[in-house]
Amino acid sequence: MGAAEPDLYRDTWVRYLGYANEVGESFRPLVPVAAVWASYGVATAYVTADAIDKGRKAAAAHEHDPGKATRVGVGVADTFVWQSLASVAIPGFTINRLCAASLALLGSLTRWPLPVRKWATTALGLAAIPVIITPIDRTVDFLMDSSLRKLYGTEGEPPSSH
Repeated sequence: MGAAEPDLYRDTWVRYLGYANEVGESFRPLVPVAAVWASYGVATAYVTADAIDKGRKAAAAHEHDPGKATRVGVGVADTFVWQSLASVAIPGFTINRLCAASLALLGSLTRWPLPVRKWATTALGLAAIPVIITPIDRTVDFLMDSSLRKLYGTEGEPPSSH
């Protein structure tokens, strides 16, 4: 048996597109709001592409399975919901609130000029991204295992093609 082929959406640089909105939220104090919304567009495109990819892989893996449509639907839905929560909604909200709070605190606790406070807030947001990823991923796994995945009988990471 050969080594498994790397997953384009999880094992390569493409994975970082899922973090685009966290970067956008970190830069919110410095860039136009349209740039932040564009970062959400990039992250949402990543989530959608990964879900479609998992559906295609499930279809190929279960080509002759009478339950193929169900397996494809589960693969797409599970991946889309998991990625939407773990890559877009929860981290975006977390970084947004962290940056808003830090900007407000720096405004009330320091005499730093506004541009310095904005750059400090952006740096804090960017630094927080790697710290929040694993706890959010584990929390979303727990939430999905405790709810949605009970409906279709799978637990763990989003379904793969195997």
